[in-house]
Amino acid sequence: MSRIDNAVVDMYEQLPVPFGLVRFGVAPDHPEVKNCQDKFADIASSPRFNFIGNIEVGRDLPLAALKPHYDAILFAYGASKDRRLGLPKEDTLKGIYSARAFVGWYNGLPEYADLAPELDRGEEAVVIGHGNVALDVTRTLLSGVDRLKDTDITEQALNVLSKSKIKRVRVVGRRGPMQASFTIREVRELMTLPEVRFEPIEASLLPSDSSKLSRVQKRLAKLLSTGSSISVADALKSWSLNFFLSPQSFNSSNESLDQLSSITFSKTALQGSDQNDPNTKVTTTNSLANISSSIAFRSIGYKSESIPGMAELGVPFDEKIGIIPNDPYGRIVTRSTGTDGLTVSHVPGLYCAGWVKRGPTGVIASTMEDAFATAEAIARDWENNAPFLNKWNPLAATNNGWTTLKDELKFKGLRSVSWVDWLKIDAREKARGKERGKEREKYRSIWQMLEVLN
Repeated sequence: MSRIDNAVVDMYEQLPVPFGLVRFGVAPDHPEVKNCQDKFADIASSPRFNFIGNIEVGRDLPLAALKPHYDAILFAYGASKDRRLGLPKEDTLKGIYSARAFVGWYNGLPEYADLAPELDRGEEAVVIGHGNVALDVTRTLLSGVDRLKDTDITEQALNVLSKSKIKRVRVVGRRGPMQASFTIREVRELMTLPEVRFEPIEASLLPSDSSKLSRVQKRLAKLLSTGSSISVADALKSWSLNFFLSPQSFNSSNESLDQLSSITFSKTALQGSDQNDPNTKVTTTNSLANISSSIAFRSIGYKSESIPGMAELGVPFDEKIGIIPNDPYGRIVTRSTGTDGLTVSHVPGLYCAGWVKRGPTGVIASTMEDAFATAEAIARDWENNAPFLNKWNPLAATNNGWTTLKDELKFKGLRSVSWVDWLKIDAREKARGKERGKEREKYRSIWQMLEVLN
């Protein structure tokens, strides 16, 4: 909008509320990360921007129906599914949850409003995965309710967490400390939780020679070797980072065949001689380890899915890695093999950004930078008169965007939510929060959100 005069941007959102991962994925005790919402709100106030909530593109609104009304379409819908371990009983035993579902539940994501995690079954929990989301889950499980009550975590989640019996959390990963993907900040924050002790890591698992480590690796190694200052006598709860363990089976007990009681892991070993290379892979050994636990959280990454109708629009999708194939700037590309070898072609007018562009990696800031790069590519293509949508069939184009499509959706009986509508929902959530002495109390169902507007 800042680069192209008179450009109009219509943003379609499946839910009635904006902000996606910032609203439903960022930990409640990290409000500073959500400050980017202020920048988004400034943009949304422009008359050249339309927020169109409560409309699921691909189902409520077919992708093919968009094409005649736009010069370009940008896909930036993130990764809505979590990766699975593929183990027996993963879906049948009680007590096994995905980290995405748990995070969505305590953040008020309607999809997981009824999750009801049973945190009162035992004192031991296992989180499988060594990323930042795994540490977010761990921190939430170990934090006192008083630490969370003033945040925007849902009252339902606070109530369940207040009854939790969990006192020890093991965070388990397949590789070593130098291969873990969590950040120093997340580890440090866990290290400083009141009355929570970090169980020391075996010295043999940490680098003995720091001279060859990167600056970040040196800081991480020092933090992990120093540990927390909470003693065993002063600790009410504890957590640990467990390395070189790959999950093999979820187990139940004879007393309760439908309830998780333990997890069996295969011990792993790094390949190659460089134990500090962050990209080093592991091999599985024949040694096994068993960890008792009544609750487990799977946190091994997210994955994007294709939208119905993509193929008809000429948008390829790589199902294996869960991205839309693109060039380094977010232009969607197709690949074909001919007499001259492999040919890569940009699909005119189609772009992508964020996790569906490069996979579910990075933090909010890096995702924003990625979006800026794609926006820059769109502006540059427009300035250079590159082909956009409908170039080859201009008579079929209206280029009127939402102005035309909103009447079609009304005719279908679909209720869209505008930015002004969202501000009403926003004000009501803040009022609900004020009554409870907190920032906001989110609505946890689409019905509740829409009821505000009736």
